[in-house]
Amino acid sequence: MVTHPGGQNICGITIGVLSLESYFPKPPGHIKNPSSLGFTVMYEMLDGITVPELLGNPTGEMKDRLIDAAKRLEAKGVRAITGSCGFLALFQAEISAAVSIPVFVSALIQVPMVHHMTQAPVGVLTASAASLTDAHLRGVGAADIPIAVQGLDETEEFASVILRNERTVMDLDKVTEELLQAGRILVERAPDIRAIVLECTDLPPYAWRLQQQLGLPVFDLTTLSGMMATAVLRQPYPGYIS
Repeated sequence: MVTHPGGQNICGITIGVLSLESYFPKPPGHIKNPSSLGFTVMYEMLDGITVPELLGNPTGEMKDRLIDAAKRLEAKGVRAITGSCGFLALFQAEISAAVSIPVFVSALIQVPMVHHMTQAPVGVLTASAASLTDAHLRGVGAADIPIAVQGLDETEEFASVILRNERTVMDLDKVTEELLQAGRILVERAPDIRAIVLECTDLPPYAWRLQQQLGLPVFDLTTLSGMMATAVLRQPYPGYIS
């Protein structure tokens, strides 16, 4: 007879997501589009915390709400916790210290790893270069890592929808072209980079196009989440010996 202690309302969830409030489209590849993910997810909604609010006014009250949400996800049985905005890097240390499961709230946590892999400066494409501070980099252990940063601050479509929250309708083709342009500028400014990290969780849907254009490895939150899902829920490998 096999028994289980129970105690969970929903079972079988691998990754919990601290989800900021946003209503623009999330194409396949976005951490908030579960239809495209290769692992199970649970979302803890943080109504009232938007991207503009996180970038412009990251308060102690916001941190406390994030910590409480992380604790709720842990209590619901998720195996690891991520977030829906890379600028949550500011609170990485505090959130991870508050729970007993792995926390990786920003794709920027990969910057040190990518640097050690390549022994070269790391290219960072971010939603807002103006908002990316030393505090965010310190939060993920990347303060001393050489990086080259290019933001989408001055774009038309991406900035108006995501950074300024002016509307929810979004031209995905235009966003793709804005990202590709940012990628071209980045490698022109920093030709010695050998890999790119996408800070923004809204960019992974277009990462394949970026790689087609630049021919470089591209790291983002969605691929990191997949790796973490594998790490916290190991499965036997398929195949045979002989």
